[in-house]
Amino acid sequence: MPRKPTKALSPAKLATLPPGMHAAGEVTGLYLRVSASGTARNWILRAVIGGRRRDMGLGGWPDVPLAEARERARAARRKITEEGVDPIAERQAKRADFRSIPTFKWCAEQTIAAKRPGWKNAKHADQWANTLETYAFPVIGKMPVDQVGVPEVLAVVSPIWETKTETAKRVRMRIEAVLAWATVSGYRTGDNPAQWRGRLEHSLAPPNKVAKIEHHAALPYTDMHGFMLALRARDGIAARALEFAILTAARSGEVRGATWAEIDLDRAVWTIPADRMKAGREHRVSLSPRAVALLRAVPRVAGSPYVFTAPRGGMLSDMALSAVLRRMEVDAVPHGFRSTFRDWAAEVSSYPNEMAEMALAHAINSKTEKAYRRGDMLAKRAKMMADWSDYIDTRPAAGNVTPFRLTSRTG
Repeated sequence: MPRKPTKALSPAKLATLPPGMHAAGEVTGLYLRVSASGTARNWILRAVIGGRRRDMGLGGWPDVPLAEARERARAARRKITEEGVDPIAERQAKRADFRSIPTFKWCAEQTIAAKRPGWKNAKHADQWANTLETYAFPVIGKMPVDQVGVPEVLAVVSPIWETKTETAKRVRMRIEAVLAWATVSGYRTGDNPAQWRGRLEHSLAPPNKVAKIEHHAALPYTDMHGFMLALRARDGIAARALEFAILTAARSGEVRGATWAEIDLDRAVWTIPADRMKAGREHRVSLSPRAVALLRAVPRVAGSPYVFTAPRGGMLSDMALSAVLRRMEVDAVPHGFRSTFRDWAAEVSSYPNEMAEMALAHAINSKTEKAYRRGDMLAKRAKMMADWSDYIDTRPAAGNVTPFRLTSRTG
């Protein structure tokens, strides 16, 4: 057993000690080992463990100062003498267990890979990866996934909860999904600390209380006649795509990705496959005579499958239709015209609510309605879409027309 020195080292002497082993004092067996070159200085606890002398590293100086080295040495000695525990073996076991538990970042990558086949396009994977890379990984990315708790989740989402509420909600849900994957994979146990109900709801304000819901900017249906006259006066494939989107009440992405193979001009039906629909179900769109005439007038580009081919080939960009509205100086977005159509259907037409919802390809919330509805009302919707087109083409009563100032002839 090493002898306890009578004179303890002082912090001021640590930097000047020559190579060798120097007893630190106050704790039996605690030494500062100085390398032969004098550049490395490490704390060593020399003790008898299991009948043989062992050397246990306690960290390097100056990262571990003298006072802390003594506390670590005392704690290790208590384990040996009072608890009969080998602190060296205990630490090795913890390190092995640490290595067996993957990091949150690794689990996130596995979660994305597992979910990828169920996503309609690569954009979902990019969104997952980008939000986690930006907000979660810098905070918890390197942590063992079983160590992520409520405080750690809050450290990720709290800073953006009030300023970027929608983004924070998505980050929270994605963290919850990653931790759920880790649980079913055997890497963690217990409740999910990222779940809202019963967990984070007690630490964060409800999202609808801190975030103002912003609806898509839309034109009143009473202004549609004047707007459409201005839109039809513009040249360009993007202007035609926007006009088609309005006539069909379709989403911008559905219109931009439309192919000639999906269009049956003779039957006046546009069939959008499930993999291009938000709800993941095939959707048939009844085309009004005006919509069919527009399609017949659109030039077909050799080698391109798209109805509305970009000037440089391929599909129109996601900003192309918005750019038309911006150049027209109209306070609306392409998606807002779906709301305009919905308002017209509810306030002007006599068509039932479910028919308008079906035209918009909205999800059906009622289980009873889902069970009994077998068709898609295509024939009835044909009349509704024709009436929508006719309404747009009919000049409203004087005083209800909004003047649109043309700033360019290219759209």
